[in-house]
Amino acid sequence: MRSLYPRVVKVAEGAALMTETALDIEFDGCCSGLLGNGVLEQAMSEEFERLGPVPFDDEDRARAGPFAGTIGAAEVARTRQTARVPPGDAGSLHYGVVPFEPDADRLTMGGSTDVGDVSWVVPTVQCNTAVAALGTPAHSWQMTGQGKLPAAHKGMLHAAKVMGATAARMLGDADLLAAARAEFGARLAERPYDCPIPDGVVAPPLRPA
Repeated sequence: MRSLYPRVVKVAEGAALMTETALDIEFDGCCSGLLGNGVLEQAMSEEFERLGPVPFDDEDRARAGPFAGTIGAAEVARTRQTARVPPGDAGSLHYGVVPFEPDADRLTMGGSTDVGDVSWVVPTVQCNTAVAALGTPAHSWQMTGQGKLPAAHKGMLHAAKVMGATAARMLGDADLLAAARAEFGARLAERPYDCPIPDGVVAPPLRPA
């Protein structure tokens, strides 16, 4: 990113020269990628498996079906593979818990997060829970349409339970907390945190009008 930014600025400067206009650059913001923590991820996975999958029922499955029919077959197949849905399970919702396997060669489910920089300051862990039909694209009308259904609320509440259970376990297990901090320290020692926002840049709401 740091090597590309000056090049993008030069492109803008060249465009300004060609059009005989003025260029004013305002650095709006930037964020870091997520720094994982295997100790916390393993602990959260264990709590997730203990609590079990999201408690969907037949009505949730029936409501998810029509939405699943509007999603491309390739996207559904990829998501089912990522979620390790058994080949014989034709359900529209995910009913399982994918175990954490740090060394496994497996597909991952990507996405955006707003805690990337936080994870470079304190050990951080996140979880994914099913809230919509398998294969539902993020930021799509299908996701919006399912966002207020009971299944989505069940998935959200279940994620809160998993996070709360993990936090409660950490509060009562000093060794677990120490191990998480030790891994965090080792990763920072190998690759120190480098804030991508230049010094002096303030958040947009704090900038003078």
